[in-house]
Amino acid sequence: MNSIQWGHSLLAFLVVGGLWSSTALAQTASPPDAAGAAYAGADTASAQAAAVAPGADASLNPRRDRRLFYVVNEAATLFAEADSTARVAQLPVRAPVHQQRCKERWCRVRTDAGRTGFVHRSAISNIWIRVSKEERRLYLYRGTTRMATFNADFGYNAFSDKQQRGSTRDPDHWRTPEGLFYIVHRNPHSAFDKALVLNYPTVEDARRGLKADLITQAEHDAIVQAQNDFRMPPMNTELGGWLEIHGDGTGGSTNWTQGCVALHNDDMQQLWWWAEVGTPVLIE
Repeated sequence: MNSIQWGHSLLAFLVVGGLWSSTALAQTASPPDAAGAAYAGADTASAQAAAVAPGADASLNPRRDRRLFYVVNEAATLFAEADSTARVAQLPVRAPVHQQRCKERWCRVRTDAGRTGFVHRSAISNIWIRVSKEERRLYLYRGTTRMATFNADFGYNAFSDKQQRGSTRDPDHWRTPEGLFYIVHRNPHSAFDKALVLNYPTVEDARRGLKADLITQAEHDAIVQAQNDFRMPPMNTELGGWLEIHGDGTGGSTNWTQGCVALHNDDMQQLWWWAEVGTPVLIE
């Protein structure tokens, strides 16, 4: 599945789940399990103190088992049975699957092509992140359930979409990009505590940059190839790069970054347990 098809799948998931509008986001259902219960109604900074234990992923609500999940971290093997003996297919990172049921370490899934089989439970996720520049918040979701809300800091120019690289001479272009991204790398040793690197610039950014003569055809092609290969794109073009969700934020929804989304370190620690390579990030 290419990046455009993946984007359409995720958008369909958001729309079907009733999460595309801010109004719907405020009306999400109760958490599906004990781990998510710590975040029930977590719409204020005071509600963010609930700790999340690593690996505390209990069984998902059966009502949501058939919703869209996706492969995370690395390619996953689809097996005919829940015993790792008969391989059916390899599923690339971010490949969408429809979870049918889970038991212990295995989940039965159906691919978009209609093929069914079993994958390791840890290989798939329905965690995703929504960032609202207008509300100055980062929202963490599991399927249609909002698990947490964090205050977020943004770039100097908070309300404009990113077009090109910013600098001390041109801080206006230190902007947080808008669109559908995914986490392409996790950096536990960032200069800003921890960092989740986004796949900016995307193919859409490359097309725009080429048309505006900001990048060369070779740079455009390198960005496209990186996205097709599910790896970090070139970060040193005139489009800018190294856009991250990272720590060392003020917790006060201020504007000081060079386009990144910054969370208070306590909030970043919680987000870190849930976010993986491949986790979708919608920035509006």
